[in-house]
Amino acid sequence: MIHTLFETPSAYRPSDAEMAAPVPPVEAVLLDFSNTVFQMIDLETWLRRVGAASGRLAALNEPGAVAEISEQLRTAFRLPSVVALQEGRDLSSEQHRRAMHGWWEQVDFLRGAEEAAYQELTAPDAWIPYPDTEPVLCALRERGLRIAIVSDFAWDLRTHLAHHGLDALIDTCVISYEQAREKPDPELFLKACADLGTDPRAALMVGDNPVRDGGATACGLRTYILPAEHRTGERGLADVLRLVDRPARPTNEHGPA
Repeated sequence: MIHTLFETPSAYRPSDAEMAAPVPPVEAVLLDFSNTVFQMIDLETWLRRVGAASGRLAALNEPGAVAEISEQLRTAFRLPSVVALQEGRDLSSEQHRRAMHGWWEQVDFLRGAEEAAYQELTAPDAWIPYPDTEPVLCALRERGLRIAIVSDFAWDLRTHLAHHGLDALIDTCVISYEQAREKPDPELFLKACADLGTDPRAALMVGDNPVRDGGATACGLRTYILPAEHRTGERGLADVLRLVDRPARPTNEHGPA
């Protein structure tokens, strides 16, 4: 038998018996938050909220105003000084606020209204679930699976879950700013599995970033990466149900069997 000279780096060390045994069925699903199960409100809605909060709403009624602001945002985000501020921004709320303020101060409409913009970014209703988020979370629950959110996020995303009545469907949240770590740091995935009481080999990570979310593979998890696109309709989460390959538990008039 020919062995490879190099092993894939891993933060998880299964025993010889575990490696020889069949791969266990999925018992838990870890989900990224942003652009996986939730998305931010659209740009124009956010800008109008910022305009209302800062007394600048009239400026958005000028022809082409939103398109101009959008272009300025894209241009500013490529500035070396702004790029540097984004490094590690989700490690703390303070770093994230500085990164956003440093970006927005380069944009005419947002300059001087950075804090109002930040409040509108973090408002409970500023992030909304995809149309298929709740149905899939409920279906996972019906199958008896445990569910975690593992996210690079700089504030308590539980406020968004609660606002939309989805918090009861999530068993634990592992958030970068609370752990002072960002994906693909293996400790985030391993903590989620530990919180759920799940062997990493019996967990599935679902996200949209092959580098950050795909880092879960180094911890022994299976990983499913969604297309990195800003969807306006369903996210495609129904595929997760196929991947877990676990039927819903039978029910009777008294509830779950």
